[in-house]
Amino acid sequence: MVRIGLDVMGGDYAPDSVLEGALLAHKAWSGVFQLVLIGQASVIQPFLDANPELAQACDTLFADQVIDMAASPVRALAEKPDSSISKGLDALNAGLIHGFASAGNTGAMLAGSVLKLGSIREDIRPCLLGCLPRPNGSDGIMLDVGAIADTKPETLRDLALLGHVYAQTVMGINQPKIGLLSIGEEPEKGNAVTVAGHKLLAEMSNIHFVGNVEGRDIFSDKADVVVTGGFTGNVVVKLSEKFFEIAQDLNCAELPFFKRLNYETYGGSPILGVNKPAVVGHGISSPAAIQNMIWLTYDIARTGLCERILSALKNE
Repeated sequence: MVRIGLDVMGGDYAPDSVLEGALLAHKAWSGVFQLVLIGQASVIQPFLDANPELAQACDTLFADQVIDMAASPVRALAEKPDSSISKGLDALNAGLIHGFASAGNTGAMLAGSVLKLGSIREDIRPCLLGCLPRPNGSDGIMLDVGAIADTKPETLRDLALLGHVYAQTVMGINQPKIGLLSIGEEPEKGNAVTVAGHKLLAEMSNIHFVGNVEGRDIFSDKADVVVTGGFTGNVVVKLSEKFFEIAQDLNCAELPFFKRLNYETYGGSPILGVNKPAVVGHGISSPAAIQNMIWLTYDIARTGLCERILSALKNE
């Protein structure tokens, strides 16, 4: 059975929100996968004592230390080897679990994934992927959405390749349309990085590059994969979340499109470009978001996403 490790200590509302999300996942998908709760025994054990049905179905991996949400990622990983993030990634690397999910310190998850799991290819920097719902019910994707804040033109080329492979192997799009987010459609529009990145993407013969896309194109089908730096991508994601909050205030959040803007729907963002399935959740994750983050991690592990990306990259 697929074993999914869950960082009980990660997130603004941890551990309560995470444990409640684990219980929701167990009730929804009991027997589909096995949860491994990772965190402090003093936190996990009382909850399992109060929920014996979950206790019988899950496993535990106790970790005494916690990496704070605002901690320096690399320093925290070095100084806290017994943290829930460190032990979860170690367990994943050792094959004790098949996927690991955390709503904790994003930087620690990213740095730890590279250090402990390794990059799929040395010349490609791992990134975070986000979904872009469309009014017609389909989805596009955007990357990066927060891993690489300071982007180089070569980074945009790598993101285009990762997005191309993901769209082909996971979304089933034979020839995904790749667009570069900029402030105008013309190749010369944008900052120095975007203009140079456009030139690199246009020279790639192994992707279907459709040129620049603007902010108004993000939720359209002009591009299946929208490429941008992690700084801009994260701003777009957070703006989309605000759209959902506004829709709630206007009593239209139950409309299909706006409902799919809710961060809880997707649960988290997979880290693309590392050798094992790791998923980062939103720091403010509710129990429902944790539940969906667990399912996303299971789905990535079950479908062999990392192996499929590696295989596809070998043929690029």
